[in-house]
Amino acid sequence: MGAAIGHLTRGTSGPRTGQLTEPRWVRFLLIGVTLGFLALFLFVPLAAVFTEALRKGWGYYFESIREPNALASIRLTLLAAGIAVPLNLVFGVAASWCIAKFQFWGKNILLTLIDLPFAVSPVISGLIYILLFGAQGVFGGWLQAHDIKIVFAVPGIVLATIFVTFPFVARELIPVMQSTGTDQEEAALVLGANGWQTFFKVTLPSVKWGLLYGVILCNARAMGEFGAVSVVSGHIRGLTNTMPLHVEILYNEYNFAAAFAVASLLAFLALITLAAKTYVEYQFQKQAEPISASEGYVA
Repeated sequence: MGAAIGHLTRGTSGPRTGQLTEPRWVRFLLIGVTLGFLALFLFVPLAAVFTEALRKGWGYYFESIREPNALASIRLTLLAAGIAVPLNLVFGVAASWCIAKFQFWGKNILLTLIDLPFAVSPVISGLIYILLFGAQGVFGGWLQAHDIKIVFAVPGIVLATIFVTFPFVARELIPVMQSTGTDQEEAALVLGANGWQTFFKVTLPSVKWGLLYGVILCNARAMGEFGAVSVVSGHIRGLTNTMPLHVEILYNEYNFAAAFAVASLLAFLALITLAAKTYVEYQFQKQAEPISASEGYVA
């Protein structure tokens, strides 16, 4: 009887690779299709960008980047991202904390508003800013009377960037905060911690990798945004052109080498973002493994 029980135990708890493993040709086919798609839609375009950027040599490449309009577009891109990302960071942390830790009227409305930029086309959001702050817009007359420029100026670009990027931090943090629950915060309050101490010493450390992941995605979208910024910028060289808009202008003027030179900077920033994203995902999974192991032990 003991041998029979042991046989049944090995049959049910041991690895059943013969039943779970696909045939070798299926695995090779799936891997080949995956690598083919990666090569066709990622590696080949990326290689083409750097190849075209260096077609006229390193001298022309650096000259295209140091050109005044190119430098102005780089500065404006960094400025817009530098303003939008911290503001979205504050909003995302506050919104996710409220949604995940508290029950209140209008919670579903707040979630819907956070998801709104995902549902609205960036071009439409840019047109909304034109209707609000343009010369013929709702506030256009008042803005002109007080010599305040929103659209076709830097403030409009910053506002458009904030709008299209503000869901990223909140949407990454909400599920992380919901998964941690409220037990740790309640314990801290019982031990005498106030609200700010609980937030900075209990809540924030438990979601730091999710927070960093959201900031990385938000920054990537802010630097690469085209649609909304294109509508409100006015395409004024040296003043309201971000890097994507500057690339478009150079390409339309058949200055391909210079266009790809500036585009290569965006591609390089994308690679850095991808590396940072991969590192944060690894750390996030590494942090989650001890929790899963402890839950399995208790179970």
